[in-house]
Amino acid sequence: MSIQIKEVTNKQELKAFVMFPLELYKDCKYFVPQLISQEMKTLDKDINPSFEVCETKLWLAYKEGKVVGRIAGIIHKPFIEKWGNRYARFGWFDIIDNEEVATALLQTAENWAGESGMEAIHGPLGFTDFDPEGILIEGFSELSTIVERYNYPYYACYLEQNGYYKDADWVEYEVEIPAKLPEKFLKVSDFVQRKQNLKIAKFKSLSDIMPYVDEIFAIINNIYGLMYGFTPVGEKQTEFYLKQYLKLVNPEFVSVVLDKNNKVVAFGVTMPSYSKAFQKANGKLFPLGFYHLRKANKKNDTIDMYFIGIRPDFANKGVLAVMFSDIARKLIAKGYKKAETNVEFESNEKMQNLWSYFERRQHKRRRSYFKYLVSKPRGEDAKMI
Repeated sequence: MSIQIKEVTNKQELKAFVMFPLELYKDCKYFVPQLISQEMKTLDKDINPSFEVCETKLWLAYKEGKVVGRIAGIIHKPFIEKWGNRYARFGWFDIIDNEEVATALLQTAENWAGESGMEAIHGPLGFTDFDPEGILIEGFSELSTIVERYNYPYYACYLEQNGYYKDADWVEYEVEIPAKLPEKFLKVSDFVQRKQNLKIAKFKSLSDIMPYVDEIFAIINNIYGLMYGFTPVGEKQTEFYLKQYLKLVNPEFVSVVLDKNNKVVAFGVTMPSYSKAFQKANGKLFPLGFYHLRKANKKNDTIDMYFIGIRPDFANKGVLAVMFSDIARKLIAKGYKKAETNVEFESNEKMQNLWSYFERRQHKRRRSYFKYLVSKPRGEDAKMI
């Protein structure tokens, strides 16, 4: 029986879209399921404010009446306005090991993008940088984190067979947390802190962090503004992501560096690894999901790094060392042994220079793919190839 592609048009089909990876990866020990309720909100046009600025379609692939794949198509209007490129995005791409399924889903997204006046399509990408990005191409026997998406090796093969090629790569590191910070690292941190007249904000609760949120997101919109595919995060989107992530944040592992005027210079948000807790919860917070999360908060040897940023006027001044020394001291005191960096661009030398102070291994790599939908690209785009 041939593959049938059906657009998601109701809540029942959306639930099937969200649940498909849990079935596909039910026997995979490296896969970390997302929270079903959170995914439903992310993909609900009546809840996620991203739908106000994005044209979005979701499709399911069926074979013999069973879901065998999914894909999202996104036309991000602010991206087109910012970068001047009429590129669509595809995301939430999951498939069984079947070339026909992959081709049918990709062609559906491509045809929709082309009919909507787009010149190319790239991904996997989400609505913003807070959504999952990239296909895993290295590190298939490594445990995923809660902000990543695990995938089998065949994904990249089917993308390339359908004419997609590399657009951007992200790498990830596992960094060993030493029993004591390297003396050289501490000297750099202390010197920068004194020279730049910096101080570390103190937090006892999440409410203590809130006064700095607007400045943090202003830095995110500024520093990420020239990076691959980035579009600014608006006020409504900020509120949406805060509701998603804030409940998982332990203020003890948040670092905010302030200048002499008490303005945010740099920030870093880390959280205990919830990967195993999410696996045990299997997408649900009730009845036992909260128990597993609380347990991960109390007993853990791995920390996950999430959001890091430095105000542009303090770039190249060593502020990263100040922020990470603050976080590292807390992690050492709590007995953490290793840190997952999550994704960073393969060309991000500043971060990779920071990891050079520690034992580390680059254990994962993710890739965003690109494909032109027209026979000849525009002149200005052709120069970039």
